[in-house]
Amino acid sequence: MALAVMLLNGASFHGGCCRHKVLLSSLGPLLNNSKLYSSYRRPGAEPEKKLSWQNADFSFKKSMEHLKTQLSLLKKETQDYLQGPGGHPLSQHLLEQTRVLWQFRSQEDLNKWVISSDEEIGGKSKVYVKLGRNDQAALLYGTLNTEVPRDGETKYSGYCSMRSRPAVGSFNRKKYYDWSNFNSLYLRVRGDGRPWMVNIYTDPYFSHQKDDLYSYFMFTRGGPYWEEIKIPFSKFFLSSRGRVQDNQHPIWLDKASFLTLGFTIGDKVNGPFQLEIDFIGLLNDRAHREKFAYEAYDKNTPV
Repeated sequence: MALAVMLLNGASFHGGCCRHKVLLSSLGPLLNNSKLYSSYRRPGAEPEKKLSWQNADFSFKKSMEHLKTQLSLLKKETQDYLQGPGGHPLSQHLLEQTRVLWQFRSQEDLNKWVISSDEEIGGKSKVYVKLGRNDQAALLYGTLNTEVPRDGETKYSGYCSMRSRPAVGSFNRKKYYDWSNFNSLYLRVRGDGRPWMVNIYTDPYFSHQKDDLYSYFMFTRGGPYWEEIKIPFSKFFLSSRGRVQDNQHPIWLDKASFLTLGFTIGDKVNGPFQLEIDFIGLLNDRAHREKFAYEAYDKNTPV
C-alpha cells in the first residue's frame, strides 16, 4: 500500500494525457480501504467528499527527492544496525544506566509531540504547548472544561493530552523503542499540584488490542520548585477504552511493544492547568527488584 501511494505521489503526468485518471480509477478502490485518513467523524458531521489520496501532488522531481532522502535514511539505519543496538557498541549498550529520550530546547523538539483535547468530540477544553522560559522546558497549559457536548451521544468530556509522535524509519516504516535495559521512567517536571496520567501506547499484534494502554498516575506538588519523578515500569497497569482490565500483565520492554508516550489530564476539575517538562528519560535502578506490582491471576481458575 505504501508503495502504491509513493508511485501516485511520484508519477509525472503531462497535459492532455488521461493515463493518470485510469491509474487513479484502478487504484482508488484499493486505497479507499487504507488508513490514509481518519475514520472518526463527529455525530451529525457530513462525510468528506474527497479522500486524502485524491489530493496527491503528482511531481516526478519531488518523488526523486523523496526517494533519495529515504535511501539515505535506510543507509544510516543499516550502519547503526551493524554497529550495535541503537547505533552504539554492544559494550556501551549493556553498561548503559541512563538515557534521555526527549528534552525540550527548541521548536524542533516540540514538533515531535502532538496535543489534543475533547474539542475533537465537541468539548470546550483548550490545550497549548510552547517553550518555557529561556527555552529550557516544554510548557503544557490550557483550560479544562467538563461540559458535555450536546450531540446526543457523548456522555463524558473534559480531558487534554500531549503525546509523542510515533518514530518513523525509512520508507515510513514503524520504529520501536527498546527499553529492555531499563526498569524505570525518569522525568523532571514542575506542575501546579494537579494529577496527571502517564500513558504508554503500544502497537498491538491483534486489532482488538488497538485500544490497550499502560498507565500510571503522576502527582505534581505545585510550587516554584522542580521535582524529579521516578516511575518503575512495574507500576503501570493495563486499561482498554478507559476501563482497567482484570487480566493484568507487565509491559513488554522489547522492540515489539512501545510506540508512543503521552500525558493526560482529566481530573474533572474545571479551570486552568499547566505542566512544565524539562526532560524524559530512562533509568536502570539496581535497587528496584519488583517484577510486577499487581496481582496476576487466571479468571477461569480450574476446579
